[in-house]
Amino acid sequence: MASRKSRPERRQEPLSRERIVTAAVELLDTVGEGGLTFRALAERLATGPGAIYWHVTGKTELLLAAIDAVIAPTLAGDDTGKTPQEAIRALALGVFDAIDAHPWVGATLARLPRTPGKSPMLRVFERIGRQVQALRVPEAAQFTAASALLSYILGVAGQNAANTLAARANTDRAAFLDAVAAAWRELDPDQYPFTRDVAGQLREHDDRAEFLAGIDLILAGITAGRADGRTRP
Repeated sequence: MASRKSRPERRQEPLSRERIVTAAVELLDTVGEGGLTFRALAERLATGPGAIYWHVTGKTELLLAAIDAVIAPTLAGDDTGKTPQEAIRALALGVFDAIDAHPWVGATLARLPRTPGKSPMLRVFERIGRQVQALRVPEAAQFTAASALLSYILGVAGQNAANTLAARANTDRAAFLDAVAAAWRELDPDQYPFTRDVAGQLREHDDRAEFLAGIDLILAGITAGRADGRTRP
């Protein structure tokens, strides 16, 4: 009697949007955005691609939901008892660490179409804006201040994640920074005097500490402008 072919084990838990998004994040962490297909996702969830479409309409919606799931824990903190500066620093560092742990987030955000009202960063922008208001920044300058902070956070966090991926692909971080610092020291001293001077600092710098130092510089500018009336829209 011919034996029956074994079939893949079917899922036991009901399929839900939350399960789909969680599986998508796992795939993105493992194989990156290029490896996230509905077929691969269906195999991971032991279901058919058609069942997934009941919960998400396409890859763009899925990517937005995955980014939102990664960023959401950074928004769960309580700002009670913190100064506006402390709250912004904590939020900024949370986003930085989330993107560092999930390097695909930065590059994916840059490629996704801008859909009004659906950006995963809208809640981050809202939290930053509330603290900007708490700093008593003039109303006409609040959008600029909050936008500058969000742009810095996403830009630096995204670049750090890209650098991390590049370092992993080649060698360990220390060796990678040593190689870059050595290349900087060999630059033309007339064209790159500053870059040559800070080559040693590149080798020894801490990414998170440098990131927070940049946040502090922006906050210092915002509060200084508020104090002497020079804050502009």
